[in-house]
Amino acid sequence: MPSPGTPVLVRRGNMEQFAAHTKAVLDRMNAVIDGKSAETRTALTVLLAGGHLLVEDVPGVGKTMLARTLAGAIGGTVSRIQFTPDLLPTDITGVSVYDQVRREFEFKPGPVFANIVIGDEINRASAKTQSALLESMAEGQVTADGTTYRLATPFMVVATQNPVEMDGTFPLPEAQRDRFTARISMGYPDADAEVAMLTDHGSGSPLEGLEPVLDIDQARALVQHVASLHVSTAVRRYIVALCQATRSHPHLRLGASPRAALQLQAAARAQAALAGRSHVLPDDVKDVAVAVLSHRLILERRSGADSAQDIVRTILDDVRIPTEDAPRTR
Repeated sequence: MPSPGTPVLVRRGNMEQFAAHTKAVLDRMNAVIDGKSAETRTALTVLLAGGHLLVEDVPGVGKTMLARTLAGAIGGTVSRIQFTPDLLPTDITGVSVYDQVRREFEFKPGPVFANIVIGDEINRASAKTQSALLESMAEGQVTADGTTYRLATPFMVVATQNPVEMDGTFPLPEAQRDRFTARISMGYPDADAEVAMLTDHGSGSPLEGLEPVLDIDQARALVQHVASLHVSTAVRRYIVALCQATRSHPHLRLGASPRAALQLQAAARAQAALAGRSHVLPDDVKDVAVAVLSHRLILERRSGADSAQDIVRTILDDVRIPTEDAPRTR
């Protein structure tokens, strides 16, 4: 039984209202970011799944813009951390400062205390500093001097990463990559989108005057609604089969973890909700599998495989889809 303060969307399961809210967010994002509708949809999918997004590409293709636009659209608090080699873990989580008047230590929250945290060029910081985000991303909390502080909800880290071949970058550790629900690459816009960008954004930042289309309570309700969607046993077995196939693949040195299976299920729920359904189908799992699984995989050095994305696509072709239909009731 929902509490009296639970938003109507969750209490009544209003799919039409969910669709209207998510369409408004996507429309606002696509009005700012030209020609990247698939990437904006993935970013929203990760938010709805209660996860975190890794955006990897060369500088200047709109990685930070994507994160700022999503934050602006949902009306939540947003903070930005510029990762540099000299950044310290306490620069992210916060630090205890001694109060001379009260003669006690007082915790000063760091920038991680926001609804959406933009980690700009996360792989320019050392592994020690990168790991400061682990507890926050996995458990939604920060522990400092023996005291645990809860983070805001929804809480999402959108980290941008430059390709590891670029100067001054450090590869993200496996444990850190595994905390990200999905990874996307922005890519260069096509010619028409780039012309539109020059026309629309040449005289000022498109973020100026960006008004939210939701408030934070509505955004929280969307996340709660997605978490309530039904996943059948057959679909769960399909998710596990995909993850197990990565663990035994001859071209992979490291496959998908059990955490990856949980996040694949969460992302599939969000995909189903965006499609207007109250249950998850195998096709929802397939639609998000490449973005959710590929960044967690490590190829054998002499595998000869083109990329982890290609391996995931091959596994999707090889693993049998369950024949049991998901419930059709709403």
